[in-house]
Amino acid sequence: MIWRSVVGKLWLTVLLLVSFVLFVLTILLLEFFENYHVQEAEKDLTQAASKISLILEQHEDMEQSKSIAWELVDDVSRVVIFTDKGEYAHSPTSQIDHLPAEFFLNDPDLSLVFEDQPIVTKKTYLPDFQITDEMQGEVMIVGIPLHINEDKDGAVFVYQSLLAIKETTKQTTKLILLAAGFAIFLTTIFAFFLSTRITAPLRNMREAAFEVARGKFDTKVPILTSDEIGELGMAFNQMGRQLKFNINALNQEKEHLANILSSMADGVITLNRDGTILVTNPPAEKFLQAWYYQEGNASGEDLPGEVVEMFQRAVSVEKEQSIELTYQGRTWVIVMSPLYTQTHIRGAVAVIRDMTEERRLDKLRKDFIANVSHELRTPISMLQGYSEAIVDDIAGTDEEKKELASVIYDESLRMGRLVNDLLDLARMEAGHISLNYENANIVAFVEKITRKFQGLAKEKSIVLQSRVEGDGDIQMDVDRMEQVMTNLVDNAIRHTADDGTITIHAKLINNGVKIDVKDSGHGIPEEDLPFVFERFYKADKARTRGRAGTGLGLAIVKNIIEAHRGTISVHSKENEGTTFSMYIPQKHAQNGDV
Repeated sequence: MIWRSVVGKLWLTVLLLVSFVLFVLTILLLEFFENYHVQEAEKDLTQAASKISLILEQHEDMEQSKSIAWELVDDVSRVVIFTDKGEYAHSPTSQIDHLPAEFFLNDPDLSLVFEDQPIVTKKTYLPDFQITDEMQGEVMIVGIPLHINEDKDGAVFVYQSLLAIKETTKQTTKLILLAAGFAIFLTTIFAFFLSTRITAPLRNMREAAFEVARGKFDTKVPILTSDEIGELGMAFNQMGRQLKFNINALNQEKEHLANILSSMADGVITLNRDGTILVTNPPAEKFLQAWYYQEGNASGEDLPGEVVEMFQRAVSVEKEQSIELTYQGRTWVIVMSPLYTQTHIRGAVAVIRDMTEERRLDKLRKDFIANVSHELRTPISMLQGYSEAIVDDIAGTDEEKKELASVIYDESLRMGRLVNDLLDLARMEAGHISLNYENANIVAFVEKITRKFQGLAKEKSIVLQSRVEGDGDIQMDVDRMEQVMTNLVDNAIRHTADDGTITIHAKLINNGVKIDVKDSGHGIPEEDLPFVFERFYKADKARTRGRAGTGLGLAIVKNIIEAHRGTISVHSKENEGTTFSMYIPQKHAQNGDV
């Protein structure tokens, strides 16, 4: 609607203001001209009556004086001369146009003229008298006393119908109204043009403001004038540039903060004063998902109940709060601190750290100490017992002493192997292992390992066989890889029943070699498979009765393989056998040398 726009409002305001002024001015002008015409008519009638009275008083020839008097009035005026109340004469016009003498004699106001009182008045002619349409309605009458002699009191009445005055006023009114209408027409055009011209920059600013609201901060308003509107346009353009700068700065800060939060290893949750979540990052989402999967969300809360209680405590006491929670087998430590503005607390921020690995390492440390203590306690106890037997001369014969000394020697060797394995494992896990790379023929390497264990395999009637696909060299630390193969084949022999089969299968593939050690032993339980490469882990302690192991062999194997930038995995089913598969890449195909 145009009336709701600035153009319409300004146009309507100017139009109404000018129309009101013209209306008042027209009313005043009409009133003025009407009064002016009446006053002029009254003045003319008074002058004419005075002249006629003076002429009649100064001339003796009454008929000649009357003739002169008739010439002094115009066509719209009438004259009646009373030389006495009984004698009168009308101006020479149609008798029907004249007011009757009785009208002047019987009217109490007009009769005062005969008593020497001049009078100017307006009278409404009574309809009983016959007159023409020109004399209808209100009549202006001017009466002047006439003194022809001392015996007669006469009067001169000059009168005129106000219809003539009103006709003149009507013509003047038409001209005034025409002028007012023309002025309103010009004012309408001018006001519309002016309002359009003034508001054109404002409309441009409105369109530019909509563009800026839609995010187009490069929008500019053309500066067409140097007045206040032009200055407003300059200020708008400057505001757009400053707004774009501030928005870009805010976006950069927001993106920077988002990148920081996304790259943090710890989870971050920012809470509002009412406990609603404002900001989270991926680690925090992972924590919430673990809580949701385990506990569900029956309460309808966005956070675990423990976290909500901690938030309420942190906000109420204004102190840092901490808690440790476990969901889906993982442990999180949550530290929540109040979030302040300049005057009050507006929420809280929670930092969530996944402590699963730390707790696991702590458990491994404790288990390691317990396992080492357990592994060392048996040989130490045997050393102590057998040495006491020798000291106390319990063994009476040399044969018995030699047997006791042999046991002590075996246990000391066992302790030495355990200590050496622990030292090797510690160096490997600390990253201090050094590999001496050399070119080794894979066929010769596998045959060497096979020959090494053929004797041990024959003792248990186990068939040890090897198969190599392809012939070529592989860069690796031969001694370390021999240690790996020795450990795997030795384990396979110890855990394979008599008349079983062990197969070493090597295959050269792109950029490396794949080696499988497969046995037909009793296998590893499914629940023990994830832990076979951990230190001191023994799936079945009964399997180590024949040749006791330290429980560190597979852990050492894994570290050596990983030092070669390779991978190792195990597949096993109970009573069907076990297969250890490893992949060793060529040295030039690795990401970096060790």
